[in-house]
Amino acid sequence: MIDGHKIKPGDIILGLPSNGLHTNGYSLARKILFAKMRVKPNSRLPGSTSRVGAELLRVHKNYQPLLAKVPHGAIKGLAHITGGGLIDNLPRVLPKNCDAVIETKSWRVPGIFQILQRNGDVDPAEMYQVFNMGIGMVAIVTERDATKVMRMLKAKRIGRVERGTGRTRLVL
Repeated sequence: MIDGHKIKPGDIILGLPSNGLHTNGYSLARKILFAKMRVKPNSRLPGSTSRVGAELLRVHKNYQPLLAKVPHGAIKGLAHITGGGLIDNLPRVLPKNCDAVIETKSWRVPGIFQILQRNGDVDPAEMYQVFNMGIGMVAIVTERDATKVMRMLKAKRIGRVERGTGRTRLVL
């Protein structure tokens, strides 16, 4: 079972890309899009060819087929980034003496999140607590396995594990 008990300082945090909002922050997204921006479901997102309704109805990505390709034991911890974003979901897999340090500039945040932040005037830290910000699943691996697993999962290196108190720290 992948329960995080083997995670330790020095381990690497890999982020698997999301394909949209997934199950994160729909109340806030609807408030910003429909009440504040006054767009309609068939409106185009600003600066995009995508329609608002299509973005909100985008099917959640299934990570199981990719994860099944990784050799047994290579992944020390997994966190599905749903409601609560990276801030609340990563600590569920961390030992109490470890923190997840996330380098938020290590991946490109998809346009939908940039639109929501800008038009909703949402604090950056709150964005990472409400939304997945383009990272739908996180895998924690050893430094030794990082390159191989990153390639298998089509993931990005987004952070590291450090000594701490079991929380997520963002480097904005």
